[in-house]
Amino acid sequence: MIYKFKSKATGDVVMLGVNGDQLLRIMGREPAAQGIFEVDDMPRLRQLLEQAVAAEEAARAQAEAEAAAEGKQLPPRDGVGLRQRVWPLVEMMKRAQAAGYPIVWGV
Repeated sequence: MIYKFKSKATGDVVMLGVNGDQLLRIMGREPAAQGIFEVDDMPRLRQLLEQAVAAEEAARAQAEAEAAAEGKQLPPRDGVGLRQRVWPLVEMMKRAQAAGYPIVWGV
């Protein structure tokens, strides 16, 4: 599955299904083939995404500190982090909210 988030305020944001599912869960939405982010909900949804990024980065920093205390080094991160994954959608939400347009997918 592929998610294609659309808004009249921006270009489309396309995500692989597994990544889109993860972001929808973070925002308290069940993964769905279609849906809508209303303008009034966007500040809260962005905040949820930003909190998840902060939590992931704090956990990594703690793990690195613990490894360093033991004289070890963590392996490099695999793939793309959550910050890079959420950035396009967060930016889309900012622009869509400023223009007063919802974001939809699957329609």
